[in-house]
Amino acid sequence: MTNLKKYTKRLLYTFLFLILSLLLLTTLYYFNLINENIYKVFKIIILIINIFISGFLLGKKASSKGYLEGIKLSLMVIFLFLIITLILKEPLKLTILIYYLIIFTSSMLGSMIGITKKKEIKA
Repeated sequence: MTNLKKYTKRLLYTFLFLILSLLLLTTLYYFNLINENIYKVFKIIILIINIFISGFLLGKKASSKGYLEGIKLSLMVIFLFLIITLILKEPLKLTILIYYLIIFTSSMLGSMIGITKKKEIKA
């Protein structure tokens, strides 16, 4: 039960930060403060950074095998995005699959780096 609570908490933080940052980005785009190309690039960068940080924080709390923690997190995020994609009746294109691969890689790398940065507790 604690693992489910840990992943649910991390997913909620991830999606909350993602929604807030994309809302700010969309507002800037709406008022023509940034152009469309920058908007598209920043959407991907925000997602990569957000998933990387979530994986990093999850990896710091893991006891071993940080890459597995990142894989679990990324599969949950990809599953949620896939459900949203199917609800909106979007066809699965190669760009969406590349997007999911980016999510998978950034989460796994973040958790691998997070587990190596874990501070040792001195007794």
